[in-house]
Amino acid sequence: MSVQSVDRALDVLEALAEHGGEAGLSEIAARTGLPYGTIHRLLQTLLSRGYVRQESDRRYALGGGLVRLGGVAERMVGVWAQPYLTRMVELSGETANLAVLEGDFIVYVAQVPSPRRLRMFAEVGRRVLPHSTAVGKVLLADRATDEALSLFERTGMPRKTANTITDPQAMLAELDRVRVRGYAMDLGEEELGVHCLAVPVQDGNRVVAAMSVSGPAERIDALDRDELATGMRKIATAFGSELSPTP
Repeated sequence: MSVQSVDRALDVLEALAEHGGEAGLSEIAARTGLPYGTIHRLLQTLLSRGYVRQESDRRYALGGGLVRLGGVAERMVGVWAQPYLTRMVELSGETANLAVLEGDFIVYVAQVPSPRRLRMFAEVGRRVLPHSTAVGKVLLADRATDEALSLFERTGMPRKTANTITDPQAMLAELDRVRVRGYAMDLGEEELGVHCLAVPVQDGNRVVAAMSVSGPAERIDALDRDELATGMRKIATAFGSELSPTP
């Protein structure tokens, strides 16, 4: 049994998050379907608790009060992910990662390294732009086209290597391919010589995270991508069911 006021407050916070962490009343209303008066009352409560702040242009943004909760939640999710990431390492022989989308950035929240001497390492807590990573593509593929385009405009899609996709329309086509095949690839787009395959983690009907394996290009390319992705999706589905709020 849900509590309506709590549901609505969470809808407002999620609306802000989906607009890159900042939105006006009309954008929140369009996303939530709530009346302006209800949104205003909810925002006043969230403002008083520090979970939302009001900018000088009267738009609303996620507040610092969420940082403490978010940091603890990410650490807990990272702990829960460890056995599933370990299974991905066993499946692929390569380093496995868990990442989430925070605002305009991908953040790596957990990792299990490959047992091989030559292996990839992405520091937990590292923040990167999503357009040049497989995990970023997976997470953006779940977003509406206008949200993705807004993110690209804000970040500028800088080139990391000669392989980085820097054109918004080319990236939208890439995201269409991710949706069709159910996984994303980074073919030396973030770092030359490093390839990565990522799959989505769903909490109910939403993609809330991405899991990936990464390694030297020649080793990743030697794997059967479709077979690897199928095995990874099974693991990600099992992990997502642990995160699901549904009893």
